[in-house]
Amino acid sequence: MSILIDRQTRLVVHGLTGREGSFHGGAMLDYGTNVVAGMTPGKGGQAALDGRVPVFDTVSDAVRETGANTSCIFVPAGGAPDSILEAVAAGIGTIFCITEGIPALDMVPVAAAVERAGARLIGPNCPGATSPGRAKVGIIPASIHREGSVGVVSRSGTLTYEAVQAMTDAGIGQSTCVGIGGDPIIGSTFLDVLRLFEADPETEAIVLIGEIGGAAEEEAAAWAAEHLADVPKVAFIAGRTAPEGKRMGHAGAIISGGSGTAASKVAALEAAGFRVAGSPTELPQLLRDAGYRG
Repeated sequence: MSILIDRQTRLVVHGLTGREGSFHGGAMLDYGTNVVAGMTPGKGGQAALDGRVPVFDTVSDAVRETGANTSCIFVPAGGAPDSILEAVAAGIGTIFCITEGIPALDMVPVAAAVERAGARLIGPNCPGATSPGRAKVGIIPASIHREGSVGVVSRSGTLTYEAVQAMTDAGIGQSTCVGIGGDPIIGSTFLDVLRLFEADPETEAIVLIGEIGGAAEEEAAAWAAEHLADVPKVAFIAGRTAPEGKRMGHAGAIISGGSGTAASKVAALEAAGFRVAGSPTELPQLLRDAGYRG
């Protein structure tokens, strides 16, 4: 099994005819993801990716004609919130928003609307997800993955790539790798993804990659202490040298009022049974040390 995406995923790419959408849409299709539709207003009736994928004016048209059940959004920041809402209105159950730079105030009502509809949003400002050998949605490079049983969840795209490559090089494969995004307002949190991994019988170990700012890692650690006590689990926290009040990288990566520090996150994770790495390259050995034998 996998979480969020699999061979039954039927993907509609918002902005498929644009530069980013076309490039990454082609990579997703080449990987084997079932890209069934593109959506660009005014370009309905065309075909993208060398004629392999039909394009529709609206998401509802794409859903009606192709049975799309998952969205991947490559729409500029000004239009991305409406694009998420359009996917929700069309009945899409899982939405990945790759777009960065969406104002937090614009995302507050959108996140609430997604929750009310019972849909699931990953992002915004996220790299997407890959279930090796099944499907990939977003911008995570396909070549770094290996099929296996370690679930990876991360706030950082580039650190995800480094950690996954290190695991693959060490012969450790992944069940699903999820980038949740580093903005202050996101759809799915560490805790949400850990719950999905707990329910997946093929995920036998957990890698969590966090960073300074907020309390999402601490909340996930508290839940994991109770529900994942016997699961090998390791973590890495970026931003250990960041000064208070200085934003480091992501909009959500900021220490404020003494909270959200790397030290507080490391302490919470270690108390919950995570082995915390000093760098992403240490994660494979820590997984072995934690008892993972996959």
